[in-house]
Amino acid sequence: MSADNDLKLPPLNPADLSFDNNDASVARSGPIPVKTAEDLEQVFDVPVNVSAVLGSSKIAIGDLLQIVPGAVLELDRRVGEAIDIFVNERLVARGEVVVVEDRLGVTMTEIIKADR
Repeated sequence: MSADNDLKLPPLNPADLSFDNNDASVARSGPIPVKTAEDLEQVFDVPVNVSAVLGSSKIAIGDLLQIVPGAVLELDRRVGEAIDIFVNERLVARGEVVVVEDRLGVTMTEIIKADR
C-alpha cells in the first residue's frame, strides 16, 4: 500500500476509553453503567431451586437397598471441604455448612463465574 492510500485515523483520546479489570485489550467507549439490585426487581419473585451438595457416592443398587437408618454412606468429600451450591441444577457457588440456632445452613465462600 502506498503512502498516498494509507487510511487516516483521528487521534485517540484516552479519556474516551475505559478498561475492564486492567485488561487493555478490551476497550469501551463511554462510561460503564452501574447496576443495582433495583435493576433486577422484575425477577425478585421468580422461584428457583437451590441445592447444596455435600458430596456424592457410587453404590450398587443391591447395597443401596440394604441401607438402614443410622448407616454411614461414604462421600467423595473430606470434612471441612467446600460444598457445591447449585441454582436450577447449575453450579453457582461453593460454600461451608454452618449451624444457625438449631438448623443447618450454608454460607457462600466462592462465587463460580459461568463461561458462556
